[in-house]
Amino acid sequence: QVQLVESGGGLVQAGGSLTVSCSASGRTFSSYAMGWFRQAPGKEREFVAAFSGRSGATYYADSVKGRFTMSTDNDKNMAYLQMSSLQPEDTAVYTCAADRGMYYPSTNADYEHWGQGVQVTVSS
Repeated sequence: QVQLVESGGGLVQAGGSLTVSCSASGRTFSSYAMGWFRQAPGKEREFVAAFSGRSGATYYADSVKGRFTMSTDNDKNMAYLQMSSLQPEDTAVYTCAADRGMYYPSTNADYEHWGQGVQVTVSS
């Protein structure tokens, strides 16, 4: 059973940067697909970024492309989401997800394992 724990959320001013991390325990996830999703108050969960260790493919939502970078550290079983040029509309709970069965990472919320999420708040 894979357990995912996010960390690194917080409050940042508009234009600032923040990195959120996802720690995976239970299994090594070098062959897993990892995804980042976010949900703002009153809105549906939306895709942010995803990476598959099996295909090497990385996808980003258009709204974050060029500002956010997803990376993984297989030795540490960690995934990261580096966020820059943050805007108030990026305020949300950010959640990481993992799935062993995906060759290409999904942009839908159909991952097998999910973390609890971490709050990111961007002030104007």
